[in-house]
Amino acid sequence: MSRETCELLRRHFGHLAFRGQQEAVVDHVLAGGNALVVMPTGQGKSLCYQLPALARPGLTVVVSPLIALMKDQTDALRARGLDAVTLNSSQSGAERGRILRALAEGRHRLLHVSPERFRKPAFRQALATRPVEFLAVDEAHCISEWGHDFRPDYTRLAEFRQLLNNPVTLALTATATPRVQEDIVRQLGLRPAEIRLFHDGVERPNLRLAVQDVHGVKEKAEWLIRLLRDTEGSAIVYFALIRSLEELSPLLEKAGLPHLVYHGRLPRQHRRAVQEAFMGDPQALVLATNAFGLGVDKAQIRLIAHAEVPGSLEAYAQEIGRAGRDGRPADCVLLYDQQDLLIQMQFVDWANPAPGFLERLLTLLRDRSGEVRAGGLDFLREELVFKSRFDFRLETALSLLERHGVLEGDLERGAVRVLRERLPELLADEERAEAKKRGDLTRLHDLVRYVAAGECRHRFLHRFFGAEPGTACRECDVCRAGDHFVRPEPPLDC
Repeated sequence: MSRETCELLRRHFGHLAFRGQQEAVVDHVLAGGNALVVMPTGQGKSLCYQLPALARPGLTVVVSPLIALMKDQTDALRARGLDAVTLNSSQSGAERGRILRALAEGRHRLLHVSPERFRKPAFRQALATRPVEFLAVDEAHCISEWGHDFRPDYTRLAEFRQLLNNPVTLALTATATPRVQEDIVRQLGLRPAEIRLFHDGVERPNLRLAVQDVHGVKEKAEWLIRLLRDTEGSAIVYFALIRSLEELSPLLEKAGLPHLVYHGRLPRQHRRAVQEAFMGDPQALVLATNAFGLGVDKAQIRLIAHAEVPGSLEAYAQEIGRAGRDGRPADCVLLYDQQDLLIQMQFVDWANPAPGFLERLLTLLRDRSGEVRAGGLDFLREELVFKSRFDFRLETALSLLERHGVLEGDLERGAVRVLRERLPELLADEERAEAKKRGDLTRLHDLVRYVAAGECRHRFLHRFFGAEPGTACRECDVCRAGDHFVRPEPPLDC
């Protein structure tokens, strides 16, 4: 590591030394090597591209999946003196035009964009006039359809790299199994020999992992109340369903546990206000769906509880990684009710609408656009013969069609435009659809294996993510032989 790079680390980030493999990663990319970094949440993945961006003279492009996350990271970098900017759909056309002109003129050192931005001709034209020296792909597991948060436009990154003249590329994630790691390399258009893997494992020894069997809402509430009363610091309680969150919320209020609520049906401004309130209060408690998480970088979260099982072990590892980022002990408790598996199995069905269903939906959007504008979601539900108001295949299907460039616009505002007459091959492939569904069910099964694990939970996670398992942690419920938590007796008055 050069003296200049060490000075950049101290001056811009306030650190005197690196953590884990950060230094090795920075050295490698500054020497012109491509890298895939698997590093635990909260261990400083972003520094692995931010520091090279400061050290390199040209433009760094960072591909990131969420607007809120891009904005937070851009604001933090600007506060550290790095000329960073973000380009996204929430900005006005005039603002985006100003940024594109500035990029073409050689201004700005680091640019945050979503992969969908590469669809825009104006963006591609601006980058064609500006050499890109370094490409960073954040949340790189989104590249892989075998990962837990697949984004179709991420699969075009090999094309985007070619558009940018194949710059040095760094892909980063906290949650990638060996299969997903292989897929990330392939989707980047690189051969294994052209990219080096830096795997820091999922080692978070300060996280005390536990699973507790529960039966029904009342017992969940009892456990949550006991856990939350014993927690000094912030806490997040995750739910799979909004209606479950709304059912437990008044029980916690009655027990004297005021809290924030966050889920995807709340208006964007309200969600932003909740996130800011949570970040600003060292004792804040939030009940949330998995919509709450990326971009939440708070040091003193002492408890993350899952009131319902998540859909995969990758998602679970991502969510518990938000605890204990200050290095102090934090509890991660999964309340396991076997009935909750039925919810996740329904989610798998909703997340994998059959090609025939997508074809019928596209036909309605294309051939009966006037009725679609007038009736919106209700018209489509009726035509597609939905028997349950809790069937979310339609929302998933619309999102898939938008992500794959088949349509654009906002159905609720009556402004949807069909861009393609037929389904893309990826969505029309019956065998691929079945394989994707089987993969989702396998990921759910992996979570059940974690619940039933008879070995140290940290060792189980290490093995699952392809890292060398270390010694037993002596702090999880398995290592403590079940004495980590005490069943609340007598039952609490909920």
